[in-house]
Amino acid sequence: MGFELSYELVAILFAVAVLAGFIDSIAGGGGLLTIPALMWAGLPPTAALATNKLQACGGSFFASLYFIRKGMVKLSDMKLAILCAFIGSAIGTIAVQQVDTAFLEVLLPFLMLAIGGYFLFSKKISEDDKHQVFGPSLFALTAALGVGLYDGFFGPGTGSFFALAFVSLAGYGLAKATAHAKVLNFSTNIASLIFFALGGKVFWVLGGIMLVGQAIGATLGSKMVLTKGTKIIKPLVVTMSVAMSVKLLSNQYDLLFWL
Repeated sequence: MGFELSYELVAILFAVAVLAGFIDSIAGGGGLLTIPALMWAGLPPTAALATNKLQACGGSFFASLYFIRKGMVKLSDMKLAILCAFIGSAIGTIAVQQVDTAFLEVLLPFLMLAIGGYFLFSKKISEDDKHQVFGPSLFALTAALGVGLYDGFFGPGTGSFFALAFVSLAGYGLAKATAHAKVLNFSTNIASLIFFALGGKVFWVLGGIMLVGQAIGATLGSKMVLTKGTKIIKPLVVTMSVAMSVKLLSNQYDLLFWL
C-alpha cells in the first residue's frame, strides 16, 4: 500500500477515528476527517474509500445499537427501509466502479449548503414529531433506496441526507431522525463494504484499528444526541454541511488549478 504501520501512524488514525465517530453519530460528515487521513497515510483513493467504509461500519453499528437499546428505534418498523438502503448502496458501489462521478463533485457542495440552510432556518426542525408526508413503505422505496444509492456511489453527507429525509418526509423530530438515520447508514456501509471487499480494495488491519476508534466516538456522540438533542445536533449539522461544501469546492479548485 506504500506505507508502514508505525505506532505513531496508528495512534493518529485511531484518534481521528474517535473524533469522526463522535461527529458522525450526531451530524454525519465524519468521512471529511477519515478519508483525507487515510490518503495522508499513503492509501490510494479507492483503497481509502473502501477502508473508510470498514471503519465507518464500527461507528454506525455502535451508534445504532445504542439508539435501539434506548428505545429510539424499533427495527421491526424499519425492515423494508433497511433492505432498500442496502440494495441501493450495493447498486451504487457497483456503479461507481464503472462511471465518472465528476458531475456529483460539482453538484454536491451546493446540495450540502442547501441542507445546512434547511437545518438552520426551517421551522420544522425541533424535537417534536410533525406531519408525516410519506408512509413507511413509500419512504423505504424512495428516500431509503435513493440515499442508499448515493452512499454507495459517492458518499459524503449520507447521514445528513438520511436525517433530512426523516425530518421532512417522515415527520420525525431531530433526535429521532438522527437515530433512525444511523441505522440506515449502517445498512449502506455494510453493503458498500461487501462490494469493495469483493474487489480487494479494503486494508483490513488499519480499517479494523480505526473501527474501534469509531465505536468509542460513536457511543459518546450517541449519548449526546439523547441528552442534548436539538441544541447540539442542529448547529453541528449546519457546521458539517458548510465544512463539507468548502472541502469539496476546494478539491474542485485544486483540480482546476492543476489542469
